[in-house]
Amino acid sequence: MKFGKICLIALIAVMGVVCTNTASAAEKNEPQWIFRPVEKLGRGIANVAFGVFELPMQWTAVTREEGGIAGLTKGTLRGVCYVVARLGVGLTDIITFPFPLPDCPDYPDDAGWGYGPIMRPAWVIPVGSDWNNFVYQDQSIVNPNL
Repeated sequence: MKFGKICLIALIAVMGVVCTNTASAAEKNEPQWIFRPVEKLGRGIANVAFGVFELPMQWTAVTREEGGIAGLTKGTLRGVCYVVARLGVGLTDIITFPFPLPDCPDYPDDAGWGYGPIMRPAWVIPVGSDWNNFVYQDQSIVNPNL
Protein backbone atom coordinates (compact mmCIF):
# COMPACT_ATOMS: atom_id res chain seq x y z
CA MET A 1 0.00 0.00 0.00
CA LYS A 2 2.85 2.39 0.81
CA PHE A 3 4.49 1.65 -2.53
CA GLY A 4 1.33 2.74 -4.37
CA LYS A 5 1.20 6.01 -2.44
CA ILE A 6 4.87 6.68 -3.15
CA CYS A 7 4.31 6.02 -6.87
CA LEU A 8 1.31 8.35 -6.91
CA ILE A 9 3.24 11.14 -5.18
CA ALA A 10 6.17 10.66 -7.57
CA LEU A 11 3.82 10.80 -10.57
CA ILE A 12 2.21 14.01 -9.31
CA ALA A 13 5.66 15.55 -8.74
CA VAL A 14 6.86 14.60 -12.23
CA MET A 15 3.69 15.98 -13.84
CA GLY A 16 4.14 19.20 -11.85
CA VAL A 17 7.66 19.63 -13.17
CA VAL A 18 6.62 18.82 -16.75
CA CYS A 19 3.65 21.21 -16.63
CA THR A 20 5.78 24.00 -15.15
CA ASN A 21 8.38 23.58 -17.87
CA THR A 22 5.64 23.42 -20.47
CA ALA A 23 4.10 26.71 -19.38
CA SER A 24 7.44 28.50 -19.44
CA ALA A 25 8.18 27.12 -22.93
CA ALA A 26 4.82 28.33 -24.21
CA GLU A 27 5.41 31.83 -22.83
CA LYS A 28 8.82 32.10 -24.52
CA ASN A 29 7.47 30.98 -27.91
CA GLU A 30 9.94 28.11 -27.92
CA PRO A 31 9.23 24.96 -29.93
CA GLN A 32 6.28 23.28 -28.35
CA TRP A 33 7.51 19.74 -28.78
CA ILE A 34 6.51 18.99 -25.20
CA PHE A 35 3.55 21.34 -24.77
CA ARG A 36 1.26 19.75 -27.38
CA PRO A 37 1.67 16.14 -26.12
CA VAL A 38 1.02 17.22 -22.52
CA GLU A 39 -2.08 19.11 -23.67
CA LYS A 40 -3.21 15.96 -25.47
CA LEU A 41 -2.67 13.91 -22.30
CA GLY A 42 -4.67 16.40 -20.25
CA ARG A 43 -7.48 16.41 -22.80
CA GLY A 44 -7.55 12.60 -22.68
CA ILE A 45 -7.71 12.52 -18.89
CA ALA A 46 -10.49 15.15 -18.91
CA ASN A 47 -12.49 13.19 -21.51
CA VAL A 48 -12.24 10.00 -19.47
CA ALA A 49 -12.98 11.69 -16.15
CA PHE A 50 -15.73 14.09 -17.26
CA GLY A 51 -17.20 12.32 -20.30
CA VAL A 52 -20.28 11.44 -18.27
CA PHE A 53 -21.24 15.14 -18.42
CA GLU A 54 -22.20 14.52 -22.04
CA LEU A 55 -25.55 13.20 -20.75
CA PRO A 56 -26.83 16.53 -19.38
CA MET A 57 -25.20 18.39 -22.27
CA GLN A 58 -27.14 16.27 -24.80
CA TRP A 59 -30.36 16.45 -22.77
CA THR A 60 -30.13 20.23 -22.89
CA ALA A 61 -29.18 20.40 -26.58
CA VAL A 62 -31.98 18.08 -27.74
CA THR A 63 -34.53 19.75 -25.46
CA ARG A 64 -33.70 23.15 -26.98
CA GLU A 65 -34.03 21.76 -30.51
CA GLU A 66 -36.96 19.35 -30.26
CA GLY A 67 -38.64 19.65 -26.87
CA GLY A 68 -38.71 17.95 -23.50
CA ILE A 69 -39.88 14.45 -24.44
CA ALA A 70 -37.26 14.21 -27.18
CA GLY A 71 -34.69 15.49 -24.69
CA LEU A 72 -35.50 12.65 -22.30
CA THR A 73 -35.49 9.90 -24.92
CA LYS A 74 -33.34 10.94 -27.86
CA GLY A 75 -31.11 13.08 -25.62
CA THR A 76 -30.43 10.16 -23.33
CA LEU A 77 -29.54 7.82 -26.19
CA ARG A 78 -27.38 10.45 -27.87
CA GLY A 79 -25.75 11.24 -24.50
CA VAL A 80 -24.87 7.59 -23.89
CA CYS A 81 -23.30 7.38 -27.36
CA TYR A 82 -21.29 10.52 -26.68
CA VAL A 83 -20.16 9.21 -23.27
CA VAL A 84 -18.84 6.04 -24.91
CA ALA A 85 -17.18 8.09 -27.67
CA ARG A 86 -15.55 10.43 -25.11
CA LEU A 87 -14.26 7.43 -23.19
CA GLY A 88 -12.76 5.89 -26.32
CA VAL A 89 -11.26 9.16 -27.54
CA GLY A 90 -9.91 9.91 -24.07
CA LEU A 91 -8.26 6.52 -23.76
CA THR A 92 -6.78 6.92 -27.24
CA ASP A 93 -5.39 10.35 -26.29
CA ILE A 94 -3.91 8.98 -23.07
CA ILE A 95 -2.27 5.99 -24.75
CA THR A 96 -0.96 7.89 -27.80
CA PHE A 97 -0.13 11.25 -26.21
CA PRO A 98 3.60 11.19 -27.17
CA PHE A 99 2.78 10.63 -30.85
CA PRO A 100 0.97 12.76 -33.44
CA LEU A 101 -2.04 11.15 -35.10
CA PRO A 102 -3.27 11.42 -38.70
CA ASP A 103 -6.17 13.79 -39.39
CA CYS A 104 -5.67 15.47 -35.99
CA PRO A 105 -4.00 18.76 -36.93
CA ASP A 106 -2.90 21.15 -34.21
CA TYR A 107 -5.12 23.88 -35.66
CA PRO A 108 -8.64 23.26 -37.06
CA ASP A 109 -7.94 24.67 -40.53
CA ASP A 110 -4.79 22.61 -41.10
CA ALA A 111 -4.50 19.09 -42.43
CA GLY A 112 -2.19 16.18 -41.73
CA TRP A 113 -0.69 14.73 -38.59
CA GLY A 114 -0.75 16.47 -35.24
CA TYR A 115 -1.68 16.52 -31.58
CA GLY A 116 -5.09 18.14 -32.09
CA PRO A 117 -8.38 16.73 -30.83
CA ILE A 118 -9.85 13.62 -32.40
CA MET A 119 -13.38 14.73 -31.50
CA ARG A 120 -14.79 18.24 -31.76
CA PRO A 121 -15.54 19.99 -29.53
CA ALA A 122 -12.31 18.97 -27.85
CA TRP A 123 -13.68 19.36 -24.32
CA VAL A 124 -16.88 18.04 -22.79
CA ILE A 125 -18.23 21.50 -22.00
CA PRO A 126 -17.33 23.88 -24.84
CA VAL A 127 -17.15 27.61 -24.24
CA GLY A 128 -20.38 28.44 -26.10
CA SER A 129 -22.62 25.97 -24.24
CA ASP A 130 -21.58 26.75 -20.68
CA TRP A 131 -24.70 27.07 -18.55
CA ASN A 132 -24.75 30.28 -16.49
CA ASN A 133 -20.95 30.70 -16.85
CA PHE A 134 -20.43 27.85 -14.39
CA VAL A 135 -17.21 26.45 -15.88
CA TYR A 136 -15.87 29.36 -17.95
CA GLN A 137 -16.21 32.81 -16.46
CA ASP A 138 -17.02 35.72 -18.77
CA GLN A 139 -13.67 37.32 -17.94
CA SER A 140 -11.61 34.26 -18.82
CA ILE A 141 -9.53 34.11 -21.98
CA VAL A 142 -10.17 30.88 -23.84
CA ASN A 143 -9.19 29.84 -27.35
CA PRO A 144 -12.54 28.73 -28.85
CA ASN A 145 -10.81 27.09 -31.83
CA LEU A 146 -9.57 24.12 -29.77
